[in-house]
Amino acid sequence: MASFSEVQILDVHHWNDTLFSFKTSRHDSLRFRNGHFVMIGLEVEGKPLMRAYSIASPNYETHLEFLSIKVPNGPLTSRLQHVQPGDRLLMGHKTVGTLVIDDLKPGKRLFLFATGTGLAPFMSIIQDPETYERFEHVVLIHGVRLVSELAYAEFIRDSLPKHELLGEMVSAQLIYYPTVTREAFTHSGRLTTAIESGQLFRDIGQAELDPSSDRVMICGSPAMLKESADMLNQRGFQISPSAGEQGDYVIERAFAER
Repeated sequence: MASFSEVQILDVHHWNDTLFSFKTSRHDSLRFRNGHFVMIGLEVEGKPLMRAYSIASPNYETHLEFLSIKVPNGPLTSRLQHVQPGDRLLMGHKTVGTLVIDDLKPGKRLFLFATGTGLAPFMSIIQDPETYERFEHVVLIHGVRLVSELAYAEFIRDSLPKHELLGEMVSAQLIYYPTVTREAFTHSGRLTTAIESGQLFRDIGQAELDPSSDRVMICGSPAMLKESADMLNQRGFQISPSAGEQGDYVIERAFAER
């Protein structure tokens, strides 16, 4: 298992019956850009069972945090959902990913489109001072089925604006827009519908998407990625051609191509 090393589970939080997050220790040698993912897993029958997980904690924290669904018969998540503080986890030595702000052209507004656990990489990005230095406004849109799936909602809404170092920037620049499809909520309906109908922009008091000044990051299911990318393409946005090359929007290519 030379490609992996062990880290310790520090904390586990169950949001509901299908969603949980957990914190692990972090090796001093691990370096990453906010938005990256890493391979994590467990030893099963003497072999490492690994999956790619986006890192939800910002790169200056001493711990790492991850957000995961619970799949009853999933090879990894059926086991991972039962971990407790003190348990050991396998983690890869290298972080990678194309969901980084370095690959976006300069702009005025940054839109983050997330569904489900696609929120995870954006949790690190909205806790990155560089995000607020590069963009005047950051609009985080999180689409879920149930209200209980709005992970980190209280943290984003209440705690982050009081952050000792980031609070002032967050309060002035971050706009959080959660939307729910299967239950009554302040904002209801699909993320893409809110954008295409213009409801999102009416609700937040902002102008509609403009490729000359807006930049977008997308993370969700392959179907959501395709739908959002098609919508942006029709509006004149151009995707980052490949890692290290700037565009109007980026997606996590590794997840999109699985």
